[in-house]
Amino acid sequence: MPADRAGQADPSPIVITVPPPTPNGPLHLGHLSGPFLAADVAARAARARGLPTLTVGGLDAHQNYVPAKAAAQGRPVSAVLDEYEGLIRDGLRAARVGYDLFADPRADGTYRDDVARLLSDLVDSKAIAVAEATLFRCGGCGITLHHAYVAGRCPGCGSDSAGGTCESCGIFTTAENLADAHCARCGGPPVPFEADVPLIRLEAYRAELAETWARAIIPVRVRSVLGHYLAVGLPEVPLAYPTDWGIPGGGEGQRIDVWAEMALGMLAGIGRKLNPEARTMDEYLAAWKRAGEFWHFLGIDNAFYYAVLFPAMFAAAGLEPGWLSGLVVNGFYRLDGLKFSTSRGHAIWAHEFLVEEDPAVVRMFMLWDRPDRYESGFTLPAYAQFRDWVQAAIQSGGELPSELAGAEIRRAWHALEFASFDPGLALRCLLAAGTHRAPLLFGALTGADSEPSSPA
Repeated sequence: MPADRAGQADPSPIVITVPPPTPNGPLHLGHLSGPFLAADVAARAARARGLPTLTVGGLDAHQNYVPAKAAAQGRPVSAVLDEYEGLIRDGLRAARVGYDLFADPRADGTYRDDVARLLSDLVDSKAIAVAEATLFRCGGCGITLHHAYVAGRCPGCGSDSAGGTCESCGIFTTAENLADAHCARCGGPPVPFEADVPLIRLEAYRAELAETWARAIIPVRVRSVLGHYLAVGLPEVPLAYPTDWGIPGGGEGQRIDVWAEMALGMLAGIGRKLNPEARTMDEYLAAWKRAGEFWHFLGIDNAFYYAVLFPAMFAAAGLEPGWLSGLVVNGFYRLDGLKFSTSRGHAIWAHEFLVEEDPAVVRMFMLWDRPDRYESGFTLPAYAQFRDWVQAAIQSGGELPSELAGAEIRRAWHALEFASFDPGLALRCLLAAGTHRAPLLFGALTGADSEPSSPA
């Protein structure tokens, strides 16, 4: 049961982050089943226990998946962004998901200025080196091969992968280490070239990373990725590329890598939220000390960035280890046996499905079938069966005697604590006990307890 905190001073807020969705398509049910719904439930449950929270989301407008989608559709990039950013916001609202801090790189000039200035500060302080790096361009169309523009097979597990990280195992992937690497746009071969770019040598932060990992709650699947890099060595990661998409910075004709942007945007955005007067790196770092626990909710495909790159960049900025409480990580949700895919259009779009269906029931099914301890899958017949069953279960009021019902409700609240987060277990316990016995818990799971913070 939630603790009664009447008369107690508010502790520092729990900071809860999710990866910003990329506006190369609408939000689909696979997205909802992962960090977005989970983080929302965790935040609502914490608030029901009387704990202040700061939820952090946003939009990922500077992924080069966006111009790649625009080129494939033969549309201006601005039109693609206008459409899909709007549909993502619609999907979040329909799912009753909102944030206290919502980063919008297109609309927020302060965000863009902060990111560029903080990278420059890190370079000026020598925490980040500008060094010659071997990069790759397409031998056919000449585009710099990174993220969406390069494809091949993962060097770790052999799965098909783009640049960035492997969706199957989480390993960092580049045009250099992908097997059979080729241009995802025209199929051309990778051609190496040298460029002076800001570069973070992750090995230089091995000690800080090891301490961060030792003190945080991290799932076994992610620890296997970390163990891999501790054994073979941590890579060097360019923080800017010669390209034409993203925030200018790093050097002439370069744009800041989108993941470096996210780290710096998070550092500044949370710092400003915790201290509206903060304007400098040191002031942002001081503001971060006002936070309490710090939890990232994410999919396994983003684990390298949230567990390795971001902590290393924060260490380079001067943040001491110990800030990270843990990661809540999900696998991939499947649709009729295949991964949900925005790029392939294999999806059920949230903004459409939630107009036709009760958001409370959709949320409960996503929690019930969440791909956290294993990868699960959505089918319309399974959802329809669950919908009919859960509506009847709610109306029946539960069948357990009062004492046993109380034990189940206590178990449900414990299941929503961050260290052992299992919203599916919480839902099962609540339905067994009867939803009328714990309206706050029911509201946290279904999003019906209060209006969420605005996603805009």
